[in-house]
Amino acid sequence: MKIDIPKISPKLSERNFHDIFIEEDPMLEMCVIADTDFTNEAVERVRLYNVEIKNCKFTNTDFSNIDMTDVRFENCDLSNVNMSKSSIHRVEFLNSKLVGCEFTESYIGHVKFENSIINLATFGNSKLEKVIFKEVSLQNADFYDCKLKKVEFDLCNLNEANFEQTSLKGIDISSSTFESLTVSMNDLKGCKVSTDQAIRFASLMGLIIKA
Repeated sequence: MKIDIPKISPKLSERNFHDIFIEEDPMLEMCVIADTDFTNEAVERVRLYNVEIKNCKFTNTDFSNIDMTDVRFENCDLSNVNMSKSSIHRVEFLNSKLVGCEFTESYIGHVKFENSIINLATFGNSKLEKVIFKEVSLQNADFYDCKLKKVEFDLCNLNEANFEQTSLKGIDISSSTFESLTVSMNDLKGCKVSTDQAIRFASLMGLIIKA
C-alpha cells in the first residue's frame, strides 16, 4: 500500500523544542529539532508543520489535541506521551519508542510506524486511515472501538493486542505474530490471516482440528 509521505522542505532552520514556549501560539514549523529533552511537560494544542525531529526525548509529556502535518520523528522516545484527541497527518515514527503512548479519540492518516516499540499504546475510539505498522512491537496495544481503513500490520508483534469492537475486515495480519489476541469472531470476518493463525483462531472458538 502506498501512502503519502511527509512533505518536508530541504531548507529547514534549526530550532529547540523549548522554543514553543516563546511563540504566541504553541507552533513550530519549517525546522529541524535534534537532541532535545522535552520530558514531563504539558503543552496543549501544539501545532507542528513541516518539521524533522531527531534523537529527542518527550517521555511523560502531555501533547493532547496536538495537530501534526508533514512531520518525521527519528530515534525519539515518546513513551507515555498523551496525544489524545489529535490530528496526525503525513507523519512518520522511525526507530522510536512509543510505549504507553495515548492516541485515543484521534484521526491518524497517511502515517507510518517503522522499527518502533509501541507496546501498551492506546488507540481507542480513533480513526486510522492509510496507516502502516512495519516491524513494530504492539504488545498489549489497545485498538478498542477503532475505525480501520487501509491499515497494514507488516511483520509486527501483536501479542495480547485488543481489537474489541473493531472490525478487521480487509486488514492483513498474516505476516504478524501473536500468542493471543482479543477480538470477537464477528469482527474477524474478512480479515486476512495465515494458515497458522486460522488454526489458532479456530482453536479459540473451541473447534477440534483433525489432521
